[in-house]
Amino acid sequence: MRQALGIDVGGTKIYSAIIDENGNIMSEIEKHSTPKTFAEIKKTFEEIIKKYEKDVDIIAFSTCGAVNNENTGIVGSTGNIAKEYPTMKFNELSQKPVFVENDANCAAWAEYKIGASKGTKVSVMITLGTGVGGGIIINDKILKGQNGAAGEMHFKMRTDKHRKCSCGSWDCFEIYASGTGLKLTAEEMLKNPDITTYDVVGGAKQGDTEMQKILGRWQNDIADGIIGLANIFDPDCVVLSGSMAEFTNTEKIEKIVNEQIVTTPVKILKAEAGNYSGMIGAALLSLERLKNG
Repeated sequence: MRQALGIDVGGTKIYSAIIDENGNIMSEIEKHSTPKTFAEIKKTFEEIIKKYEKDVDIIAFSTCGAVNNENTGIVGSTGNIAKEYPTMKFNELSQKPVFVENDANCAAWAEYKIGASKGTKVSVMITLGTGVGGGIIINDKILKGQNGAAGEMHFKMRTDKHRKCSCGSWDCFEIYASGTGLKLTAEEMLKNPDITTYDVVGGAKQGDTEMQKILGRWQNDIADGIIGLANIFDPDCVVLSGSMAEFTNTEKIEKIVNEQIVTTPVKILKAEAGNYSGMIGAALLSLERLKNG
């Protein structure tokens, strides 16, 4: 059975492990803090690859940033990593084939192959963290767009320039549905700039009605975004992943969505592929690429 070296690159952490064609992790998972400079990031990649290259058939990167349709490099900026990172020549890092894909797309693929959306034809995955990522799968293919940048969750939620988003625009889905969005919602509702997401989640669990209202409004914002996505893509399911997804009530969101969409009913599910879904998805995609030539 063929194996890939999966390397998951984020703004703060880099994970790596050997993964087989079934998505099984076959080695110890290594974790590195993401270096601040481009040269140090490249050196970290080279050290990881040198250690495991002989044991695998392909090197598979799951990375922050939009990835081109050839799966060879990054297009555009990434924002949370060294500014030169998009210039990385991934194919020069190894003598073995090298495959690169966006981390949200990789996670969506892992869910599609071994997780919550397995067996579906059309699925949307939304990653809820500090920001919001997205991956869309239609008929066994990731929706990439003309240059590889499809799936960005930066569509408008309102038009009065209420919240500035990380992308530089105003009132995107991300600035409402993310952990950052939850904090901003709490600040607005309580008139308290020092409130944290931990205060909200912890208070809601303990029965604090104000915190429950804040969490409810945040989930309504998530539902509003999903309504738009469901109306456009008519998916079998929408999968919620990421650190903030555990604080969502998928049954409540599913009910709100299905009461308002004009397409067929959709399931709202929590991710099942685990914390290393990006790395697993990259490996599975790369091994399919090898298999299909």
